[in-house]
Amino acid sequence: MGEAADSFASFSVSASGEKQAYWAIERADNGERAVLVGVNISARPAARRPSAESARAAALIQAENFNETDTQSSRPLSSGESIDFDTGLTPDASLAEFRELVESAGASVVAQLIQRRSRPDPATLIGAGKVEEITGIVAANNADLVIFDRDLSPTQLRNLENLLPCRVLDRTQLILDIFARHARTREGQLQVELAQLEYMLPRLTGRGKAMSQLGGGIGTRGPGETQLETDRRRIQRRLVHLREELEKVRRIRRQQRQRREAVPVPTVALVGYTNAGKSTLFNRLTGAGVLASSRMFATLDPKLRTLELPSRRKILLSDTVGFIRNLPHTLVTSFRATLEEVERAEVLLHIRDASSTYAEEQKLQVEKVLGELEVLDKPRIEVMNKIDLLPAEEQEALAVRGRIQVSARTGEGLEALLRTIDEALVADPLVDADLIVPQSAGAALAAIEAGMIIHQRAFEGDRVHLSVRGPASLVGRIRQGIAKLDVH
Repeated sequence: MGEAADSFASFSVSASGEKQAYWAIERADNGERAVLVGVNISARPAARRPSAESARAAALIQAENFNETDTQSSRPLSSGESIDFDTGLTPDASLAEFRELVESAGASVVAQLIQRRSRPDPATLIGAGKVEEITGIVAANNADLVIFDRDLSPTQLRNLENLLPCRVLDRTQLILDIFARHARTREGQLQVELAQLEYMLPRLTGRGKAMSQLGGGIGTRGPGETQLETDRRRIQRRLVHLREELEKVRRIRRQQRQRREAVPVPTVALVGYTNAGKSTLFNRLTGAGVLASSRMFATLDPKLRTLELPSRRKILLSDTVGFIRNLPHTLVTSFRATLEEVERAEVLLHIRDASSTYAEEQKLQVEKVLGELEVLDKPRIEVMNKIDLLPAEEQEALAVRGRIQVSARTGEGLEALLRTIDEALVADPLVDADLIVPQSAGAALAAIEAGMIIHQRAFEGDRVHLSVRGPASLVGRIRQGIAKLDVH
């Protein structure tokens, strides 16, 4: 996509008479031209009785209330600006992130605006006056689609498509489209299609002229109730088939996991906000060479690679899909097979973007998804990535707080990270042991060399005295092997 050549502010008057600005952006590419609509719903509390929400918002904008976390986690709010109580983001920050999503889908943003309301309009979400304003913006910019940074009900979607001269998408539809673009494996494609159809089914009567946009091989809707019922039956049959196929994937994964668990190798899963640098860190640690992109949701299909820790024991490192605010529940459900690696992991590495202005808000969103997966009780290591983008004083502030700091791009801090992972693994803890091994036990000596740290070695006759530190399971197997040799 080309870079913005120019930008200018155009002013319009909303239905309430408030003068608002939207940004129209000229671009040089040939992608679909999109108008972005952010919606900030913030009911004003009564003056005589401050609400819990207002108290929460006040707490969110104070850096010292973030448990002495990142100095860059928030910024002061300007006059009249409000915070989304679910995400902790201002409307402008929320729309900026949403714009990244739209560009990840390959669209060209030609205009963006924010509608502020005390309550959503049940018919159109944004109200008749704002719909009229958007109609003018679409015509002036020759836009192909209008994308809302919120989910639309079937009724709202149908009404907006009838009123606006172009296609209309909501946030969930956009994320589903990005997932469909990035899914490469058969499993990933099945999961995306399942999520698309589950989202589409209750909205068939509200799809209107965009019925074919998320068809996924299902036919387009024709006139009349008969065709509508036919589409529903087709989708229901397809959903049954997809669930059966995904269950086969789950069975294969269970079989693979059982084979892995026969030789205990702990799994450590990378989790974090989308574009926090998980795949780059995964590549730096394992040399896997998986796709690492600044685009959101570049990783959909799970990757597993072996990694050797400083203690010489081996773990399986898992790279997973990134999370985002308001991640559609259908995706969390559909990607349950992929996210099983997170559920089975012994330790989670929560990779955070230390350079993000909203790092603390992103952390809250990741923890929200981890809560849906019921893994918040697992040991978690917070890793502040991209420290190469921070000035020296901010790096020092993170160090004072005891944060693990790394740069996946430069490799800085990786040794400390590996030591921390080593210490966090408790299922097969490291133990110190003294072993006396016959020199004829070549397999045992080779296993000790490969999987333990040898502190001291001494030879006495035909035996080797070793002082070692290694995984308890390996030490136990070596001792059992030596005992059998002594019996014979």
